[in-house]
Amino acid sequence: MSETQVTSTLDTTGKCCPMPMVETNKAIKALAIGDVLEIIATDVGTRKDIPSWCERMGQSLLSMTEEGGVLRYHVRKNR
Repeated sequence: MSETQVTSTLDTTGKCCPMPMVETNKAIKALAIGDVLEIIATDVGTRKDIPSWCERMGQSLLSMTEEGGVLRYHVRKNR
């Protein structure tokens, strides 16, 4: 199984709602279709916010992992 090729990384550790989502929205706009954004967060609210945002915005949540209180998401830009 191959690993996802990350195009850009957004580190929102230590930031609280709504900043992780505000920064995610801005970062995805700067990418090309097909690019993958890695989002690193410590705000537990992102567990619901990121998947919901992906669904609303038509982006693909490729993976979501948590280790030691740090959440990592891989999102592919679809449009």
